[in-house]
Amino acid sequence: METFNKLTSMLLHALETREPTVDLLESFVDHWKSITNYYIATTDDNRSVKQTDIPWHLKQMLDILVYEEKQQGLEQTGPCIEYLLQHKLLETLCTLGKAQYPPGMVQQVLVFFTKMLSQMQNPLLELVSVYRPVQKLIRLCALPGSNTKKEEAQFLLVICSRVKKDPHTLRYILEILDQPAARTPASDQSQHGTQASNSSTEQPVHPIHAESCLLSALMHLAKSQRGSACLKAHESLLLLCGLQSESSGEILCDQTQLGELLAGRLQELYSLLPVGELDPGEVRSWPQTAWSSQLSTCSSDPKSASPASDHMTNFFSWFDFLDQLIREAPQVLALKLAHCVYQLWLLDVVKPQLQHTCEQVVLVSTSLLCAVVRLVQSSSLLDQLVHFLFRTHGLTQLLLQRCDHISDQISMASLCLVEELLQKPHKDILDILVLNFLQSRSYLSAPAAGVEDRHTESNEADEDSDDLEEDPFFSDSLLPSETQLLPSPFSSSSTSSAPSPSSGPGSPADVVNSFLCLVPVQVRSAQLLQEGGYESYVHDAHTLVTECESLSQSWNWPLSLPPPPPSSTGEVEDFFEGHLLKVLFDRLGRVLEQPYELNLQLTAVLSRLSAFSHPLLHEYLLNPYIHLSHCSRSLFSVLIRLMGELMQRIQHVPNLTDRLLNARKHLLGLDHNTGLEHQTLLRGIIVLEEFCKELAAITFVKLPLEQQ
Repeated sequence: METFNKLTSMLLHALETREPTVDLLESFVDHWKSITNYYIATTDDNRSVKQTDIPWHLKQMLDILVYEEKQQGLEQTGPCIEYLLQHKLLETLCTLGKAQYPPGMVQQVLVFFTKMLSQMQNPLLELVSVYRPVQKLIRLCALPGSNTKKEEAQFLLVICSRVKKDPHTLRYILEILDQPAARTPASDQSQHGTQASNSSTEQPVHPIHAESCLLSALMHLAKSQRGSACLKAHESLLLLCGLQSESSGEILCDQTQLGELLAGRLQELYSLLPVGELDPGEVRSWPQTAWSSQLSTCSSDPKSASPASDHMTNFFSWFDFLDQLIREAPQVLALKLAHCVYQLWLLDVVKPQLQHTCEQVVLVSTSLLCAVVRLVQSSSLLDQLVHFLFRTHGLTQLLLQRCDHISDQISMASLCLVEELLQKPHKDILDILVLNFLQSRSYLSAPAAGVEDRHTESNEADEDSDDLEEDPFFSDSLLPSETQLLPSPFSSSSTSSAPSPSSGPGSPADVVNSFLCLVPVQVRSAQLLQEGGYESYVHDAHTLVTECESLSQSWNWPLSLPPPPPSSTGEVEDFFEGHLLKVLFDRLGRVLEQPYELNLQLTAVLSRLSAFSHPLLHEYLLNPYIHLSHCSRSLFSVLIRLMGELMQRIQHVPNLTDRLLNARKHLLGLDHNTGLEHQTLLRGIIVLEEFCKELAAITFVKLPLEQQ
């Protein structure tokens, strides 16, 4: 065999210096006849194709075709490729491959087609005598019991690569021929013109038929346990869905069931998740890992920690793949694919689980939805998630009510879901959850809302400020060594004699210090451990505010507050803060009796809401001096009431300072004593102290630079 290879190589080298046409064609035909003669002469039906000269002859034919194309250039068609097309060599090869005669022949045929389509530069797939046998060979891929998945995956990848290069050939590969006849070279047209004409008048193939070929083969290979075949199938689907021509997107959208197949696979993998065995915390914090690296890891190391972890990996890997695919697809296709995910997975599967009576099912489905919201990057898929959560009848109120569920775990998962939603670049989330309820500003009392009462409001603010300073809860609260956040000129040690616009009741400095003053000095414990100063809170607040500003930059929020509610009629509209703020305020009022982790999640959501730059959010959440209407409450008023309750409770705690110090040490891992008395109360106090500092820092960071 080696001798034959050397002779052929010498022959081709010699032909480079002379007219190649006749000799190349003769050699090409001789190789083909050698293949056909084998079937005439052989009597051994069980002899493997690898034990014959067929693979060698096919390789020589391919080398001649590639060489001829290089010699002829892309403008002309050489006699060898003409011979291959006119005499239907590809059709014959497909027939031999399907018959598996000799055994293993289909593998050789796949390799020949793959190399021919990848090495030759001319757009062959638009030729009838090429795409017809390619269609037949595609039907031989991913059949049950196939031993050629590697070759099949490589063949389909090359097909999709050629379609990516020539998008108009997508119809031929999917067998959707409702366009004019495909173009063929002059010689090909003379032999197959009638055939191509007939093809153009055929009825469009039903989408199911298209799926039974290329798309279903790719979906089958995408489930393969063989890593290389699985990876190539994923890459092929990406190539197809990434076709940017408008017609290609419409074909895949309207004339195939690609969306149903992809979303159906997500549904299938989700159904395999063992709900009873999953750890909700692990589900919620599932790491962002690219699907390609997951496939590479799985192929190189088939062992894993547990079957449950395997199922989680498979689900999130496919979700990440689907998310990337939708990001790269043209808009018409992206919308269709995302809608299929919404219909087949979110509505048909996830919604019933969220409404389930079993707490474990609710907990796991909420946790998984939390992870999905965090991981999604496609705008079309995010649209469908938002639509599902906020436009599905009864679902929004149910999810928000569960932030105050009897099960702390379900409350935790629901609060995590809210926080993840607040980190997504989607304007509707904040509008629906909060801003629509604040728009009327009916939380303001009538005097505060009237323009004529501005002076009165200012005087009342002064009185409120005096009251705060006289309140024993806030004694020594403005000492710079303990609570002073703002630098000069806000420092209490400032020597400025004239009052600054930045000082006095209602000023930025007063607002910031109002939050710092909230926690009574009797229960302040951070300074006892000499933890980081306020600079660390300002740094964290700056990061949070910057993130929120980046999200809302394109949302065209107003720079000023809307008009206050009219007060002339004497009737004030009843104010409802919305289901989210209601449940957040209700839970905030119970900080002293709730688990520490739940309190941290609760305050994290409130801090993030406060960090957004919308004037309504700033007024309602961060302005302590607004005059609230009857039965209305704000974040500051809830904290004020909470501090009153705190002062009553600490009367029953002996050695409060020492206990708070021990509680902080325990939370920091400095003290492993787990037998702390009043543990929930003490941790709640610590959370409140940290939360008020966070709000003060957020308020400071949001000040205009000239006021800082």
